[in-house]
Amino acid sequence: MTTVQPWDRAADLPMPVGRRPRPELVALPADELPSLADLFTFMRDAELRFDTLRMRIEERTFGVAGAQLAIVDVVLRHPSDARVTTSQPALGIAANFDLWLSDGEVVRTYSAPHRLGTERPVRRGVVGVSGPGSRDLPGPSRVYAPLTALPMETLPDAFVHPAGYCQNVLSTGDCRIVGPDEVGGREAIVVECDHPRTIEMSADRPDFRIRIAVDRADGVILRLVESIGGNVTRDARVTEYDPDGPLSPNAFDFTFPTGTTMLY
Repeated sequence: MTTVQPWDRAADLPMPVGRRPRPELVALPADELPSLADLFTFMRDAELRFDTLRMRIEERTFGVAGAQLAIVDVVLRHPSDARVTTSQPALGIAANFDLWLSDGEVVRTYSAPHRLGTERPVRRGVVGVSGPGSRDLPGPSRVYAPLTALPMETLPDAFVHPAGYCQNVLSTGDCRIVGPDEVGGREAIVVECDHPRTIEMSADRPDFRIRIAVDRADGVILRLVESIGGNVTRDARVTEYDPDGPLSPNAFDFTFPTGTTMLY
């Protein structure tokens, strides 16, 4: 299946029922593959299908420096609480992580290798490009407003909030559903996209391809593979996925260590 008309419904969230919006599509058809438009709509509402989430992403990148591995741990609780910890095993386990923590009002970050911290109010979005008041704007001009924000332009944000990725990346290229797959024991649907629009000059090539695996039950992205000229440059895979699992009482507690230099 190839896209005929770009999907632009990233911000078309269903009206709230009770305390928060509910998914427009409850489930995908069990006996057949969905259309791309239905799959993207299903993915848009991914975060509305759970109240808490624990996820681990292993990202491997391949370039002139060789293979690099980064591990990203995500803990989320609706609404507003989120914690993202990124580490590189090659550098050892002692004091080797970067932390991003938010309660919806304040964002704190901490870089353990450099002992640097920040604490600042959440950056407010542009008024009028999301929510009911934006419905008169063209679809591409509207913005998905997450129930619980994650650091922008990161793998956790793309995997848990795939609406913008579907609209602004996948829908801009030659996109198609390849078929079913399995990632970490979960059923998935594989989508391929050739030469999507990109702002990175290194990937603005006709032989740039993206391949994703979408969780069939929840709509989150479970795997993302990028390649140029048939050579894989990035392979990010969810190795742990636990929606609505129990969280520790102190999952979102954090105190800056003694000796931290606060930048702002």
